[in-house]
Amino acid sequence: MSHSTSKGLILGITVGTAGITLLLFCYYKVRKPRIAMNLPKLLSLGSTSDSVTLQDKIYNDQGTAVVFQGRQLQILEKLSEVLTNMEELKEEIGFLKEAVSRLEECVQGELGGKVTVHRVSPQHRARRRRLATVQSSATSNSSEDAESEGGYITANTDTEEQSFPVPKAFNTHVEELNLETLLQKADHLRVNESGKMESFELLCDHKEKFKDEVEFIWRLARAYGDMYELSANTQEKKHYANIGKTLGERAITVAPTNGYCHLWFAVLCGYVSEFEGLQNKINYGHRFKEHLDKAIQFLPEEPFLYYLKGRYCYTVSKLTWIEKKMAATLFGKIPSSSVGEALHNFLKTEELCPGYSKSNYMYLAKCYLDLRQNHDTLKFCNLALSLSSVTKEDKEAQKELERMITSLKR
Repeated sequence: MSHSTSKGLILGITVGTAGITLLLFCYYKVRKPRIAMNLPKLLSLGSTSDSVTLQDKIYNDQGTAVVFQGRQLQILEKLSEVLTNMEELKEEIGFLKEAVSRLEECVQGELGGKVTVHRVSPQHRARRRRLATVQSSATSNSSEDAESEGGYITANTDTEEQSFPVPKAFNTHVEELNLETLLQKADHLRVNESGKMESFELLCDHKEKFKDEVEFIWRLARAYGDMYELSANTQEKKHYANIGKTLGERAITVAPTNGYCHLWFAVLCGYVSEFEGLQNKINYGHRFKEHLDKAIQFLPEEPFLYYLKGRYCYTVSKLTWIEKKMAATLFGKIPSSSVGEALHNFLKTEELCPGYSKSNYMYLAKCYLDLRQNHDTLKFCNLALSLSSVTKEDKEAQKELERMITSLKR
């Protein structure tokens, strides 16, 4: 290769290298400003995010009360879910008990032929249960769940009225009575526990004949309420309460201006609420108050209504914060009452019927105790103790009175 050729080749390589270097320099010159331009945008976005976060913090600081209330509602919703799950679990347990009872019936049928339905008088029910408890606790549970209203033994624990046959423990022969005579007899029988049972059976004997008569319907609802009070078995109590409430609802539909229909519907709503969760308890409490007020409107001289309203006011005055919040969530306002309002209603009961009941005296004493008026507390305790204990409610009041008197002596 000649010297001139080598020189040209070296010059070409040098120019090519310089060209490539120039292109690379131009490329970075163009790209770097773009990167530099994009960086402020990124920083700007970060600043925007920080400003939004700052605004949120400021807003949150200003709206602390709103956020706190929102958390309270979330807590209430969670509690409601827990209560609902517990109620569902209780229902499933009830279904299992029913299945066990039916299985027992099937086994008895296989071993001994057709199972007969035994009639048991209400007076012998407690003794029968005690014997069953001694024999086996499991057998006791299944037999108690299998007992239906008035003492029949059956595997059916449904709350439908027709599922519970009515016994004739008192009367083997049904005496046909006209409506007026029947109602008078049913009213007069309700002087003690056995009389209430007999009154209940008497009304059940005539329910097909007078099922459309409103004066009969509310008395039958009242009789189911009596049986709720007299029963010691949870399933029976629930059964009586549900049927009684249904009858009471029918009664107020037929006669919306009859105070006794509203009275006993309110009472039976209270009984049904005993088997419900917190949310339904509050719902039934609202219905209780609504129909109690209507009953007072139509029966302003009925002392029993003021006694019930006094108990309602006293219970509401003792509601916990969470119960009041739940009620406010359901009905838009917090139920409010005071011991003073309860006292007013119990005094009204005493005014309309002096010596109305041991329980009314007991609640008067409780109100005065809460108001720290010990002299009046002791006065009504003594008045209550002067009355004999006739009903279950009286016996419970007696225990509470003894407790109060003991606390006053300390």
